[in-house]
Amino acid sequence: MIPPGLVISAPASGTGKTTVTLGLLRALARAGVAVQPYKCGPDYIDPAFHTAASGRASVNLDAWAMDAATLMSRAGREAEIVLAEGAMGLFDGVAKPGEAGTGASADIAALMGWPVVLVVDVSGAAQTAAMVARGVQGFREGVTLAGVILNRVASPRHEALVRDGMDRAVVSVLGALPRRSEIAMPERHLGLVQAGEQAGLPALLDDLADLVEEHVDIAALRAAAASSARAVEGTAAVAPPPGQRIALARDAAFSFVYPHLIDGWRDAGAEVLPFSPLADEAPDGQADCVWMPGGYPELHGATLAAAETWRAGMQAFDGPIHGECGGYMALGEALVDRDGTAHRMAGRLGLVTSYAKRKMHLGYRSAALTATLPGFAQGARLRGHEFHYSTIVEQPDAPLAEVTDATGATVPETGSVRGRVSGTFFHLIGEARA
Repeated sequence: MIPPGLVISAPASGTGKTTVTLGLLRALARAGVAVQPYKCGPDYIDPAFHTAASGRASVNLDAWAMDAATLMSRAGREAEIVLAEGAMGLFDGVAKPGEAGTGASADIAALMGWPVVLVVDVSGAAQTAAMVARGVQGFREGVTLAGVILNRVASPRHEALVRDGMDRAVVSVLGALPRRSEIAMPERHLGLVQAGEQAGLPALLDDLADLVEEHVDIAALRAAAASSARAVEGTAAVAPPPGQRIALARDAAFSFVYPHLIDGWRDAGAEVLPFSPLADEAPDGQADCVWMPGGYPELHGATLAAAETWRAGMQAFDGPIHGECGGYMALGEALVDRDGTAHRMAGRLGLVTSYAKRKMHLGYRSAALTATLPGFAQGARLRGHEFHYSTIVEQPDAPLAEVTDATGATVPETGSVRGRVSGTFFHLIGEARA
């Protein structure tokens, strides 16, 4: 039985749905409610904030890269209520469906039976805001609108005008949040500054909870939560561990790895051995493989260049090594930072990347492996996503995979392989079903 839940979504990015989600999670957790957070779609940063706010590990639910059985199994944790934060706009996804949909937050709402709470930024509008909410109500079969939370309300008069429009559109208003410029989440180029880097995060989360408790009808919101009890055929996909003992880079430069992958490795009996390149720690020499996740190595180029113990350990390791995005960059010869300074990296691949030559690379990725990757044989078909601003200056090694985007168009970032060392710019979500 899937727990009762809600999808916190919006008509577009930048409306404040993360702020609302964090405030709700913190308020419910403070009230002693077992609230389980999720994130719709590929995202490493928001789930860490969810976990900090709720005290429960947040997990990604991705309708493009995961099949229905896997999604349902991920949502089966015991909880009194689920809050799943959407990505972008409610119906925004790719044109070509993946395993269980287009990747839109609406896919998750329809599959799980969770009604949608729409966060509407009403700055610069009044009664017209109801048009957006009214349109959401009938846009897709199987998606139910529980109501709206108005955000960035300018004054009591403004709120009254917006509520008038919502009343005429027969849309429930579950809350109305005033503008609060003093409550802001610091950001950088890949999104919010990571939860672990914000010393004042607990106080900020409490401020958000105070705001929500004052301006949102939490009892009505909980009453609106619902769930689906329908069965889904098939078994959940399990991520194969890349080794029995996995040395996993884990610090502020290398933190982007999906919890469901690590859970899958541990469920299969693997042992995860964290180490910190930023602290100049080498991977455990007795490990079966090294896994370098993505993150922000471009912000720590000088520190990594000076990490001689880490580099020596990486060069001495004779087992399989794999890096994703930032981890891939760190496995290369050099990383050029935003100022144009080149920093020496691990040197296990010939890759040279530049953050000075910024270009956004974003989207879902399908990959057919042309060589082995730890945990996967040549020919395996993987699903993942790519999000970074760095460009390739040199990539002399053999390609790791044939990579396409969600439309089937070829992507030039093929990854690299040199002996038992491999890397990709895409982050692995899982293996595609046959």
